[in-house]
Amino acid sequence: MKTLLTASLALLTLGTSAHAQDAEGRAFPATLRAQAILPADTQIAAPADAPAHLRQAGKFTTPDRRRTDALGTVPGKDGVRPTGFSLPLDGQAVQGFSGIRRMDDGTFWTLSDNGFGSKANSSDAMLMLHHVAIDWDKGTVDRRETVFLSDPDRKAPFPIAMEGSEKRYLTGADFDVESIQPVADGFFVGEEFGPWLLKFDREGRLQSVHETRVGETKVVSPDNPILQLPADPAKPMPPFNLKRSGGFEGLARSPDGAHLYALLEGPLYTDGKAETAADGRTGLRVIEFDTAKGDWTGRSWIYPLSRDGVAIGDFNMLDATTALVIERDNGAGRAAQACTGEPKPDCFATPAKLKRIYKIEMSDANVGQPVRKIGYLDLMDVKDPDGKARQGTENGVYDMPFVTIENVDRVDDTHIVVANDNNFPYSAGRALDRADDNEFVLIEAGEFLNAR
Repeated sequence: MKTLLTASLALLTLGTSAHAQDAEGRAFPATLRAQAILPADTQIAAPADAPAHLRQAGKFTTPDRRRTDALGTVPGKDGVRPTGFSLPLDGQAVQGFSGIRRMDDGTFWTLSDNGFGSKANSSDAMLMLHHVAIDWDKGTVDRRETVFLSDPDRKAPFPIAMEGSEKRYLTGADFDVESIQPVADGFFVGEEFGPWLLKFDREGRLQSVHETRVGETKVVSPDNPILQLPADPAKPMPPFNLKRSGGFEGLARSPDGAHLYALLEGPLYTDGKAETAADGRTGLRVIEFDTAKGDWTGRSWIYPLSRDGVAIGDFNMLDATTALVIERDNGAGRAAQACTGEPKPDCFATPAKLKRIYKIEMSDANVGQPVRKIGYLDLMDVKDPDGKARQGTENGVYDMPFVTIENVDRVDDTHIVVANDNNFPYSAGRALDRADDNEFVLIEAGEFLNAR
């Protein structure tokens, strides 16, 4: 396997400002206008034609991955903190929204994350897309339709968990779906195990699987099934150039539909070193895909993380050259409730600090180089002067102290929608002792959206 192209690293070095504080752009004001809540433990029954194995989810979530069929016997925890919910479930968890796209009628398409955090424990977690409508006045989320993903035509280039079944439903042991773009004949979905770009039809049937390339360099994560461990521990390990869970967390679409832009969550590696900017900041690849040709164009850009950033959460285009990107750290919870010393059940071990939405510019002029960060919104400091939040506001300020915030899109000329991935039943950033709900917020940010 070829390693990363050194020429792209040179372009990155030449194109990056030496002043990180200037490269971040400026902070813009954000005001909360509405909030809707989908409860943490929202569940859905598996389809009637699904195998019995899929009727209860979470049977392999014990620490040693041993099966347990007794419902509700494996407590969910965020570190050492119990979250109040347990597995297995009698049904499937709707939880974990990890990508959103607004439709012309004001509804949204979103998708559930791969299950319970890994391939090893998610073979009974079904992969789903959801069509939802949000009533901002009532604060409710109406799930109008759920599309269960499947592979009836055997397009997956490896044996899936439900290989011998009639419907061949896809699970979190097959793909880790993280980002979505609806199109006229179905959906493009960004995935992390390969990482792959997936195409599904309107019924959720897999149509094509596209392996990832940056130029001529194949991108491979440790979860890609093409990797085979050597039988002899003295032999070299198979090469891969992406960390686990470093695949396509973001997937954007050009306004004309001609191109997709897939954004990796983690950096590519060469000789064990992560791709970085000249000032040492980690760089993530934005890779261009031609929808008509069904292949990568060979063009890419670099998204430079902030000094405290560790990952991106979602990515959507505003126009032909500007886009919204969520950037985050790995913290959860408010600093006022931080632990002193060892983590304990009554405090947050690593409070949230950096939870931002950036507006970026990526054009023909800077192909192969860093995108320009125009500015950002601070999701830990959203003004709520009218008390619109149903939960989360203190002293007139709403915050999103969640470890993963993975949904952002423009609603209109002055508003955006943002939502968290609650990793049910594991993430508890809003409260110390309870799993996070799925919070959707409508944020007024006209100055930010119009910034150039």
